[in-house]
Amino acid sequence: MKQAELNQIKNLEEKSGKKINEWIEIVQKSKLEKHGELVSFLKEKFGIGHGYANLVVHYSKQSHAGAEGNETDWINEQYKGKEELKAWYDELMKSISSFGNDIEVAPKKAYVSLRRKKQFAIIQPSTKTRLDIGLNIKGLDPSGRLEAGKTWNALCSHRIKIEHNKNLDKELLAWIKMAYEQAG
Repeated sequence: MKQAELNQIKNLEEKSGKKINEWIEIVQKSKLEKHGELVSFLKEKFGIGHGYANLVVHYSKQSHAGAEGNETDWINEQYKGKEELKAWYDELMKSISSFGNDIEVAPKKAYVSLRRKKQFAIIQPSTKTRLDIGLNIKGLDPSGRLEAGKTWNALCSHRIKIEHNKNLDKELLAWIKMAYEQAG
């Protein structure tokens, strides 16, 4: 995960022309306090994407995964009391990692974001018995178990509910791979 975070910082610096410390200074000078307000401020004022804005805010608040005093293993936290779902997550990640070596795995408090040049999927243990897979796929109408995702998570075009390990099938992996390829 640390390498993925470093890649994201490098990409932000290349695209924006500002170093991470300059972005942190901008956040600190803004006098805004709430995480969401700061993310919106960076997106609106500087036109950076949500993922970059979120990264900058986490760094400025020292709440990112590698921050001193923040040793939380978000993935293990997400799956406490949901061990069967953790096995499903592990199986999915094994398959997804075969798509390419450019996947950034960015655990959050409630879900794991999968990124390439942009986020293409999230994996979220929504209940004790269900994983939700959020995808960003352009040009594919929702049908069957591939539901519209915007009402569930504004960052996803589609959602798939996984309520049994038999749902970890070729069709699911094909949708995830489609999202991965479009994010490249």
